[in-house]
Amino acid sequence: MTKPCILCVAITGSLPTKAHNPAVPINISEQVESTQEAFEAGATIAHCHVRDESGKPTADPERYGRLLEGLRQHCPGMIVQLSTGGRSGAGRERGGMLPLRPDMASLAVGSNNFPTRVYENAPDLVDWLASEMRSYDVLPEIEAFDLSHIHQAAAMHADGRLPRKLYVQFVMGVKNATPVDRDIFDYYVKTMERIAPDANWCAAGIGRHQLTVNEWAIAAGGHTRTGLEDNVRLDKGRLAPSNAALVARAAALCEKYGRPVATWQQARDILGLAQPKQRAG
Repeated sequence: MTKPCILCVAITGSLPTKAHNPAVPINISEQVESTQEAFEAGATIAHCHVRDESGKPTADPERYGRLLEGLRQHCPGMIVQLSTGGRSGAGRERGGMLPLRPDMASLAVGSNNFPTRVYENAPDLVDWLASEMRSYDVLPEIEAFDLSHIHQAAAMHADGRLPRKLYVQFVMGVKNATPVDRDIFDYYVKTMERIAPDANWCAAGIGRHQLTVNEWAIAAGGHTRTGLEDNVRLDKGRLAPSNAALVARAAALCEKYGRPVATWQQARDILGLAQPKQRAG
């Protein structure tokens, strides 16, 4: 298999803290430095959250703007994907950073249970977030926590609410949502091939399942996500020293299965994203 594999690094998330792993990047400068290391290790998408001064998740557009500027400066060509997830804000506050025109943004198209709460994504909010992404030319990454989310993404693509090239990520291993189960994974892949044959897909495993899902996705011809947002360990006995270390581990799996790690140029071509304009000297 010679299809390039896009590696996404989820650098921070909303939950991990330095108490979980000192390598978790919290402030903007830490996030830029950690992402640059991951970029050099082979990651071509940076999935980003921001935190406030106390380290709590926020959807503050000013903080997202500073992070976006830093990543564009230090990781030229890397695809920046900002999170519109529900832990960082409520209602339309979740899309307040979309006018910054990042390359991509995450989009959950349905609700599901999380470990201790309902992750609520009401249809009117989903439609509003999708319309904002259309307005600002932002490519959505569909976060599929359930089989119905794949079907909803395909329906939204068919009726024009998601007009750009469809990109769906299977999120596996969140407690009370989709488990890490090989039969389910295989069925998700078959479902994509059946109802969205021209779409791209990737997969992410949470916690100790990260490496397993990375391997399944790479072996099956998809793309994959790694990073300290989803998992803070290399194995049961060792913390991951950096986001870059988790990216390097996924890159080694690409080598195992004979797949080249996608360059940022290849990743942009695969996803239908424009190549960045050259800055004046």
